[in-house]
Amino acid sequence: MPTLLLVRHGRSTANTAGILAGWTPGVDLDDTGRAQAAALAGRLAGIPLAQAVSSPLERCRQTLEPLLAARPELAPPAEDERLGECHYGEWTGRPLAELAKEPLWRTVQDHAAAAAFPGGESLRELSHRTVSAVREWNEKIAAEHGEDAVWLACSHGDVIKAVVADALGLHLDHFQRISVEPCSVTAIRYTPQRPFVLRMGDTGDLRSLAPKSGAAPAGPAGDAVVGGTA
Repeated sequence: MPTLLLVRHGRSTANTAGILAGWTPGVDLDDTGRAQAAALAGRLAGIPLAQAVSSPLERCRQTLEPLLAARPELAPPAEDERLGECHYGEWTGRPLAELAKEPLWRTVQDHAAAAAFPGGESLRELSHRTVSAVREWNEKIAAEHGEDAVWLACSHGDVIKAVVADALGLHLDHFQRISVEPCSVTAIRYTPQRPFVLRMGDTGDLRSLAPKSGAAPAGPAGDAVVGGTA
């Protein structure tokens, strides 16, 4: 099955200010974020991309602009609201230092499956919509581009952490153990048996994620390599 590259958007003005942006419009990349986005195209050089999908929020679209400029053959990214940021409701736009004093903060940290943001959505709902979106896109891309296709989705920290937790078989309560830095790449290869998490929060060299040629795997595509891969 295809390999998904989950890209978190570059650092934003809200990240720099310590504000929980959520779906606030007009949150752009800051200077560091723009540099991170510019470097992403080089980091992905040599990896064929069948499709790009993006959260509709500006900071994700801006993150993909340099990559699209370097890849004129790649169609404009499809936007999927299900890959958009968590709907934080009344928490949206507030300083993180202030939110850390709220009783709900501890629930978000220690028991995420029970966390629901007032006037927004729960983290369970976030997990359901994002995992459903990723798996639907994966099936679509496999049907249109083949089992070895690589595709990219640009999204947000909590979204990516929820997708990774699902891929690892982690209970949602443990998703805060996962770290996803700005403009990091997390790679997941889905198979009929299980997902394989190939990278998590990677900010470096990604060339080994390009489809391999050569000897066929020892077993079915969904089997892990006993002893580890080469």
